[in-house]
Amino acid sequence: MFLAGDAWSSAEAVGDGHGRSSAEALGHGREGSSAEAVGDGDAHCYGNGPWAPAAGAGRHGRTGVDRGTVRLREAASVGVRSDDPPRYAPEWLRLREPADAAARARDLLDPLRIRLANLPGRADGLVVHDVGCGTGSMGRWLAPLLDGAQHWVLHDRDPYLLHFAAVAAPRTAADGSRVTVETRRGDLARLTPDALTGAALVTASALLDVLTTEEVGTLAAACATAGCPALLTLSVAGRVDLTPAHPLDGEITEAFNAHQRRTGMLGPDAVDAAAEAFAGHGATVRAHSSPWRLGPDEAELTAQWLRGWVGAAVEQRPELRERADQYLDERLAACAAGELRVVVHHTDLLALCRPTGGAL
Repeated sequence: MFLAGDAWSSAEAVGDGHGRSSAEALGHGREGSSAEAVGDGDAHCYGNGPWAPAAGAGRHGRTGVDRGTVRLREAASVGVRSDDPPRYAPEWLRLREPADAAARARDLLDPLRIRLANLPGRADGLVVHDVGCGTGSMGRWLAPLLDGAQHWVLHDRDPYLLHFAAVAAPRTAADGSRVTVETRRGDLARLTPDALTGAALVTASALLDVLTTEEVGTLAAACATAGCPALLTLSVAGRVDLTPAHPLDGEITEAFNAHQRRTGMLGPDAVDAAAEAFAGHGATVRAHSSPWRLGPDEAELTAQWLRGWVGAAVEQRPELRERADQYLDERLAACAAGELRVVVHHTDLLALCRPTGGAL
């Protein structure tokens, strides 16, 4: 069963264009043990976009092979060993974290709390698996909003990000109960029902849009078999509103969305695909809009997002470069002057899978 939240539509379903790379999203695996436990990402990676601009990068945030983040699926083509874990810029994840926290849909928390309250008690509390955790922003946001002892299992491919996530993990829940963490480095494909045995919740931030249909299906099947709900936040929706408007806004948006769908990634189609996959396993699915709202107080984030967003569009459509260069210069000038407002649309999804073991 699928229940649409506020302003739900397939247009808001996914695809935001944060200049975020597959960083928070596709780094599925933490530093794999309690000892290594320390631990965006929605992550969700460098914004909900294809790659993150490197510090000091040029107009479109690119510096050739040395750009700040490299998508997992592009590693081999830019001279990075394909078996090396991707590394993403924690500076970007830090920069976007306040906007992510403000955007996530708190209206989905009440039905989640009701489900969690009906679970049988465990000595170590609720076990939460955070997939593609990045630097752990999801746990820092959610753990203090839930009552009761919690044990977070942080999954990411990148041991560098796992370290940040473990070190900065929250230690107390909303009611003062203890929060503990462990890290596991690995790929989403390894997230089997067995790996979720005893789990109360699966979370991810800025992840769905950089997955393929098969990967989303794997995630939904694992959660459904384990009877585990999933809270999947900040998937790009394919819509961006900039004020004042510019004649090139639409072309840049379309090119960026096309870039998000490269190599089989779902991009702006991800929330629809995930809702269908979870509903196919009998889950009740709720979706709620979760936009970034960026103004003068978020100028640094807006500027970085613009570079990544426009850079991806030009990578997809090189013929846009000359006009896009001027467009980006104008947008960055407006941003620096405090005259630019941006709404980057996302969607959060809560999938309440049918419980196992007699929970309601």
